[in-house]
Amino acid sequence: MSKITAAITGVGAYLPEYRLTNQILETMVDTNDEWITTRTGIKERRILKDVGKGSSYLAINAAKDLIQKTGVDPKEIDLVIVATATPDMKAASTAAFTATNIGAVNAFSYDLEAACSSFLFGMSAASSYIESGKYKKVLLIGADKNSSMINYEDRATCIIFGDGAGAVLFEPNTEGLGLQDEILRSNGEGREFLHAQYGGSSYPSTPEAVAEGKHFVFQEGRTVFKNAVFNMADVTERVMKRNDLTNDDIQWLAAHQANKRIIEATANRVNLNPDKVMMNIHKYGNTTSATLPLLLHDYESQLKKNDKLIFAAFGGGFTWGAIYLTWAYNS
Repeated sequence: MSKITAAITGVGAYLPEYRLTNQILETMVDTNDEWITTRTGIKERRILKDVGKGSSYLAINAAKDLIQKTGVDPKEIDLVIVATATPDMKAASTAAFTATNIGAVNAFSYDLEAACSSFLFGMSAASSYIESGKYKKVLLIGADKNSSMINYEDRATCIIFGDGAGAVLFEPNTEGLGLQDEILRSNGEGREFLHAQYGGSSYPSTPEAVAEGKHFVFQEGRTVFKNAVFNMADVTERVMKRNDLTNDDIQWLAAHQANKRIIEATANRVNLNPDKVMMNIHKYGNTTSATLPLLLHDYESQLKKNDKLIFAAFGGGFTWGAIYLTWAYNS
């Protein structure tokens, strides 16, 4: 019997209509288009403005897009994982709500939170369920409404983040395609440099904390940038070496879209041609858990069966890693 591997067999996405451009941000905070573009590569980001709509709304619509494109019956989905740093509510599963609303009535579901590495870690989890032989269809969704925790008077963070969602379907493969290898890491000493301090169990929200904006995201940019550059590049190089891959062997690098300079530094570390680097940060900004599946959505038409892809991410906490995957279908 052939070894079962876990392959991506479909991709979906959803982005809110509203575009928050650099020009609009110029009217909100002390910044300008040139400053933002030079330092981040971002030109605009999507924002979900509707009151009462959270990450589940983004996730549901991304999943529906995948279902419509692939024709998969939601009732055949075994598991729904929602990778998110911005769940709808505390003490209520965003994934369960998502699964019910897409008709995945036979699936179990859960949220996975590892900051900007959530989707990458979710790829590992989804693949393990498939490789076990117990499950045939695992829906992995990366969805974040980052605007819900951003202070739009703080130019250090409001220029970076956007809202969006992407979804992939993992299914068994007997041709050896799909997830091949992974290096995943974390270091809790980094959480002081990127977090939203109030609103969790350590520091519940209080009127005073909210008034002072302590429930918004704080980022110590230089430290996060330094760690992201080193660690994303390091695991990318290591996973390639471990699998005897040269830069000629790799068709695509799908790196977390946090900052264009971080992405370029990762590609440079392995001497990868810029033409092989997926990039859409200029359109969406940092959508946290959604960046990797949104890359797959935007580049799906260019992906070919047997293409070798390296995924890399870095997130608050700190969390980071790289995954080597071979593509399983032609669009």
